[in-house]
Amino acid sequence: MPGLLRGIARTAVVAGTATAVSGRVRRRQDAKMADRDAQTEVKREQAYADQTAEAAPAPVAPAAPPPAATADRLSQLKTLGELKESGVLTEAEFEAQKAKILAG
Repeated sequence: MPGLLRGIARTAVVAGTATAVSGRVRRRQDAKMADRDAQTEVKREQAYADQTAEAAPAPVAPAAPPPAATADRLSQLKTLGELKESGVLTEAEFEAQKAKILAG
């Protein structure tokens, strides 16, 4: 029986050593995978940031202000209205001239 116990003890030692080595290898592999995953995540975030920066719309230029001729048009329309009121222009002439002024 002592030979049997010695064999069992040796097997237990070998199995314990194998388990310890396997555990260390597993921890090392897990650490490497965690580092690789972190690097991959950083690359993914950078690619996303680059992509969204490229896809962002260009700043919109402010709309051009309306032409300064509106004051001039108003004075022309005022004069035209006065001419119509005084009887110099007929309704048809007034409408035709008004359309020309408003068309620019």
